[in-house]
Amino acid sequence: MHTSGKQGRDRFLDIVRAVAILAVVVQHWGMPVLSYADGHLSTGNALATPGWWVITWLSQVMPLVFFAGGAANLISLSRAESSRSWLAARLKRLMIPVLPLVAVWLFVPDILRGMGIPEQPLQVGGAIAAQLLWFLAVYVLTVLLTPMLATAHRRWGLKVPLVMLAAAVLVDVARFNDLGLIGFANAVFVWMAVHQLGFHYTQGRLGSLSRNAALGMAGIGFGITALMVAFGPYPASMIGMPGAPVSNMSPPTVLLAFLAIGQIGLLLAFKPRLNALAARPNLDAALKWIGPRFMSVYLWHMPALIVVSGVAVYGLGYETPEPGSVLWLTMLPAWLGACGLVLLGLLRMFARFETQGSGPASTANTPQLVVAGLAIAGGLLGLAAHGFAPLSDGLAQGPAPWVALATVGFLLAGKQIQVSELGTRLLGRAVSVTEVAQLKR
Repeated sequence: MHTSGKQGRDRFLDIVRAVAILAVVVQHWGMPVLSYADGHLSTGNALATPGWWVITWLSQVMPLVFFAGGAANLISLSRAESSRSWLAARLKRLMIPVLPLVAVWLFVPDILRGMGIPEQPLQVGGAIAAQLLWFLAVYVLTVLLTPMLATAHRRWGLKVPLVMLAAAVLVDVARFNDLGLIGFANAVFVWMAVHQLGFHYTQGRLGSLSRNAALGMAGIGFGITALMVAFGPYPASMIGMPGAPVSNMSPPTVLLAFLAIGQIGLLLAFKPRLNALAARPNLDAALKWIGPRFMSVYLWHMPALIVVSGVAVYGLGYETPEPGSVLWLTMLPAWLGACGLVLLGLLRMFARFETQGSGPASTANTPQLVVAGLAIAGGLLGLAAHGFAPLSDGLAQGPAPWVALATVGFLLAGKQIQVSELGTRLLGRAVSVTEVAQLKR
């Protein structure tokens, strides 16, 4: 039985997480097709180019994020004093890097409006800055369930992800038979199943698969994915495409679980080589640098894109060349480099919130922590769905209610707190936000 992580950090997991976050960043920076004219920002997706869907089978790495997260969660839970202390620490660590992002973007839309930025690109920017918070919302729910899922793993093993996979299939059947909203249930079943595979890497057979067995796993995963695309209702792209009637990502389909099996198997097949690479001093130093900053990189890479797009497309009139053209290939490194420089600047300012840790231990009891997690997840999901709008449009219609809900969760995760004390704190914060909004009018 593989027991990764009990004698120090698992380099393979560090590499998987680093590969995943870098793939997310490069994909998000490279795929926009942008132009601006007459107050309207036109947006397209380079990966909608015919035949480029195949790239998404490797660049859609959210399955790897949940897989690595599952492994890391089980490792850290096994080392914690209790499930309560573990849950408190995880909730605070996940939420702390979000605070500066929310604090900045509460007021950026009003500042940009005051600078004369037209409404349509302002809305696009506010939506892009918040949309990736969906992942954190789902991941917080995963963290809440981890102690129970760990118990289920020890009792039933592979039956747990198999049951989740079967449930995801049933959800898709209902979704494609005129019950579209039920598809959002797979945000739980699909990602929980992949998260559970991370348990089987840490305490199970996945961590010790032979090269041939791992390649067989990859073949099964990618093979089933290909068959379901060829003969099922699933699109070939693993990310949502503009104008497409169906998205494999929003909400997730069961196809992403099979894609996860393929991707995990492929990486496991090269695990010895990847570990050898990770042992090299330069790569080891890079992994040690990015490790404590994963969430900050994830949260701030889209604002970095917004800054570069604002200056280049809105300010200088730059238009993205036709994807795949010689000019596009020539300009892509410069575009990625500009986004990277801006991101590094943002990390210098804001990554310290993540790297400095989560502060003193929480005294909150378990029921309060569950409420805290649900409030954080609800607030972040609301922000992802509605985006950051100007506060001057009205506090009730903008991001303020969702920020307040997530803030409630963060406060509840910190220490045991009475309802009256919580109300006083929130009232003080609400008055502060209102006063700033009124001053900006």
